[in-house]
Amino acid sequence: MSDDGTDLFTIGDLARATGLTVRTIRYWSDEDVLPPVARSSGGYRLYDAASVARLELIRTLRELGLGLNDVRAVLAGETSVAEVAATHVVALDIQIRSLKATRAVLSTVARRGSNAEEMTLMNKLARLSAAERQRIVEDFVEEMLHGLDLIDPEIRDRMRGTAAELPEDPTPEQVDAWVELAEMLQDPEFRAQMRKAAEFNAAAGEQGAPAKETLWFVKHLVDVASRAREQGIAPESPEAEPVLRELLGDADPAAVLERMETAFDERLARYRELLSAVKGQPAPVYTADFAWVLAALRTRV
Repeated sequence: MSDDGTDLFTIGDLARATGLTVRTIRYWSDEDVLPPVARSSGGYRLYDAASVARLELIRTLRELGLGLNDVRAVLAGETSVAEVAATHVVALDIQIRSLKATRAVLSTVARRGSNAEEMTLMNKLARLSAAERQRIVEDFVEEMLHGLDLIDPEIRDRMRGTAAELPEDPTPEQVDAWVELAEMLQDPEFRAQMRKAAEFNAAAGEQGAPAKETLWFVKHLVDVASRAREQGIAPESPEAEPVLRELLGDADPAAVLERMETAFDERLARYRELLSAVKGQPAPVYTADFAWVLAALRTRV
């Protein structure tokens, strides 16, 4: 009760009743989320019973992490507590994922005993937000596809669907893979190499070769080459001739070799391995099959 004998409360009364500090209540009052209902003869702010209930609601919302703007909107009836809470759940989920990724990266630094240079890189990557990490991927894909309108839509969608984001609770192996992958995606030489591969795909699109044909060739190559390797056929041997004919048909070996050298070298194979590791999927196991075909073609072209 105020000194004026009314059923009103001073900030000190509210502080004693709620356990909040005078400074906190005054700040909320200054920010107009707890406006006084009157002033005492001495000019002090006064509050009524409804103000006490409002103060408790403000405290609850603030403890849940809501900013003053959101608190003000709830109190003004512009939005509901449920709506604001749902928004904050999404924001907290993003923050939790980011913190888990940061913790995993820093744990990897500690486990590997990184040197100063590697520590600097890992720290930089650990400080990236989830949005910044995703931007690395998006910038990479955009550079690969820019201006290539005739690239097969299926290949375009697969590239845009590339997920290089760490999962919510990554393993140390996934963190290692993501760090290496992030470095690779930002390497100008690798980006130029991937761009060339995309241009080859676009050229194939101009000639009417659909993505399913490319995918069929990859599967066919793995089947044929793995069988040849199991039989012990050396790629430079005469026995490799019918294997290549079965694989290539009427295709020009020089053209196939050029495209394979663009799309299936060791660094691109490593790129696919890292993507699989980050996603927690089995790594491709056909690197040796591509190497066999490349060796056989190089011997004859």
